[in-house]
Amino acid sequence: MGRFSSGHPEGVAVQELETLVRMAVFKPANALVGYLLQQAADRIDATYQSKPGQVCKGRATILVQGIFGFFPLCRDYYYHAGKKQGHYPADAALGLEGTLTPALSRLVCLEGSDETSFLKAQDHLSQTGGIEISARQIQRVVQRVGKGAVAWQERQSPPATAQAPILYISGDGTGVPMRPEELQGRAGKQADGCAKTRQVYLGCVFTQHCVDEEGHPLRDWQSTTYVSSLSGIGEFGPLLRQEARRRGLGNAKQTVLLIDGATGLENMGKDCFKDSVQIVDFFHAMEHATHVLEALLGTKEHPEYKQRHRHWTRRLLKDGVQSLIEKTRQEALTLRRSNLVEAQLGYFVKNVKRMQYGTFRKMGFFIGSGVVEAGCKSIVGTRCKQSGMRWGKPGAQNILALRCIHASRYSDAFWKDRLNHRAAANDSLALAA
Repeated sequence: MGRFSSGHPEGVAVQELETLVRMAVFKPANALVGYLLQQAADRIDATYQSKPGQVCKGRATILVQGIFGFFPLCRDYYYHAGKKQGHYPADAALGLEGTLTPALSRLVCLEGSDETSFLKAQDHLSQTGGIEISARQIQRVVQRVGKGAVAWQERQSPPATAQAPILYISGDGTGVPMRPEELQGRAGKQADGCAKTRQVYLGCVFTQHCVDEEGHPLRDWQSTTYVSSLSGIGEFGPLLRQEARRRGLGNAKQTVLLIDGATGLENMGKDCFKDSVQIVDFFHAMEHATHVLEALLGTKEHPEYKQRHRHWTRRLLKDGVQSLIEKTRQEALTLRRSNLVEAQLGYFVKNVKRMQYGTFRKMGFFIGSGVVEAGCKSIVGTRCKQSGMRWGKPGAQNILALRCIHASRYSDAFWKDRLNHRAAANDSLALAA
């Protein structure tokens, strides 16, 4: 049957049959889910102990949406006049997100944060699961849950007891296009000095247990976890350190910090990972080597440029950064280009100890920050840097927190913790305080 297209009568028949079967399955399943949740809500309301100041205002019915469809749910409503705050015990205990069940909320958040737009998420849910939910509602759910995801990334957790031979920590920054009101007073790279983007930091932690037959390091399978922040480097550093502690920072035999040489990340390393081996990404080192050679030779079109560039590559991989600096200075003096060359050499001068790539490779370390660079593209770029996008700070950080949680395989833990937190609103132990 799979060979028939929807343009053939047989294909149309198959499509209609699948729709009928799906409805035949969904309707009983939806009725069962609604019945079970109503029974659970009745038990919750019967055992709920109201808190001081709360008054029961009777029962209210809402139309709840789940994966299989809609069903009514009747539950008690309490109101605290002093706090001007309402509360539905059943909603909290069942983990409802507005009028959505926890399972549908999780699916909506996954689609809303994973697809390139909320409209695409709406279409995907409709086409693949027959779930009709508007793009605007998807956005509301994502932002509501995303706020909790941001707080969850910042949670305090006990350090991991697992011991890894090598624990890698890496961080990088990338610009996200923002609304004009989010950029007031911020300097940028535009011709008029204004900014169009705002820096978002992405950090990752991963482990390594072995090298391959040629001695090249191998990243452990599914060992990479991520955190993100639109705050400054002063807030991002402790956030990344907390994630590293959850991954075994205190028990690792060796920790390695991979960065691109930016001053802010360098200072973060000194403050938050002072006992780690710092390595400046080799790709960025070679990128700066092109600037040195341009200043020295005058242009990339110089007949010796490519040969010189290959020479820099070989020498850097053999711990030759100091000799390269000295020889380049001597040549620049001869060519009377010292001022131009010295300005470009500064990157290497301050990073000599962190550019001993030959030694690092012999120790079996990664010398590139490709993991976090790829994360900036896949986690940040594919969702927040699409054509025409302009973000508010809360919207961007909420959706990026959800994407980091999903990419880190933390989704189960996050949603379990969220359900427990919601249910804790009914905790009667507070009455004894």
